[in-house]
Amino acid sequence: MSTVNQALDIPRGSSHAQRTLLGTATMTASMPDRRRLLALLPASLLAACTTEELNQALGEVLSGSATAGGLTSADAAAGIRAALDQGIGSAITRVGRTDGFFADQLIRIALPDQLEDLRSNLSRFGLSGPLDDLRLQLNRGAETAAPQARSIFTNAVRQLSIADALGIVNGGPTSATDYFRRQTTPALTNLFRPVMTTALQQTGAIKTYDDLSARLSSIPLAPRLASDGKQNLIDHGVRGGLNGLFTYIGREEAAIRENAVKRSSEILRRVFG
Repeated sequence: MSTVNQALDIPRGSSHAQRTLLGTATMTASMPDRRRLLALLPASLLAACTTEELNQALGEVLSGSATAGGLTSADAAAGIRAALDQGIGSAITRVGRTDGFFADQLIRIALPDQLEDLRSNLSRFGLSGPLDDLRLQLNRGAETAAPQARSIFTNAVRQLSIADALGIVNGGPTSATDYFRRQTTPALTNLFRPVMTTALQQTGAIKTYDDLSARLSSIPLAPRLASDGKQNLIDHGVRGGLNGLFTYIGREEAAIRENAVKRSSEILRRVFG
C-alpha cells in the first residue's frame, strides 16, 4: 500500500477506482464535489451502471458507508450485470442447439395440459404419434428461438435497475437471476413471443396443430381443441423457453459464486471473489 493510501486509511484490496474515489473524497472532505469524483471513474464502470447506482455509490464513498472491502453499490451492480451476461451466453449455448430442450428432462417442454393429457392417454394404445411430433416440434421451436433471444436478454440486463445490489451480491446462489427474472419476465415475454411464433412455424408445430385439430373435429366423440388453442400453444412455448433459459442462467450464476475459475473478468473476481 502506498504512503498516500496509508495516510488516507484506504482499505487494502480496494480497486483503483475505489482508491481514487476514497482518496479524493478524503482530500476534499470540506468541499465534496460529485462531478469531480465521477470524472475519475473508469469508463467500464460508468457504462455498467445507471445514473441512480452511480449517485448511490458516490454517496457511499463520500459518507464513508462503503463496505469494509471497498465494494460499492456501483461495483455490485456491475458485477451482477456481468454475471447475468455470462449466464445468458452459457444458457444459450447449452439450450440453443438440437436436443438442448428436448433431451434435457430438467427443462423439456411438455404440451399444454389438454394436449398432454390426450397424448398420455393415446400413448397407451400406440396412437400418440401426431402429439409426440407436436411435442418434439415445440421443443425444437424453443431450441431455434433461444439464440435469437440473445439481444433481447442482454438489452434487458443493460436496462435493469438494480435495487439493493449489495444485498443481491450477498444473497443466495441465484439471487441475481431471481431478481432479473422477477423484474423482466413480462417485458421479455412480449419480446420473445414473435421469435417463438416464427420458430414454431419453421419447425412445423403450427401446421401439426392445425392438422390435428382438423382430424379431431372429423371424429365423432373425439375431444375438441380449444378455439384459442394455437395461441395457447405459442404462449406455452414462450413460458417454457424462458424457463429453460432462466434455469441455466441461474446455474451459471451459482457456479460463478462457488468456483473462482468461472469468474472470467476483473469485475466478477472483485465482486464475487
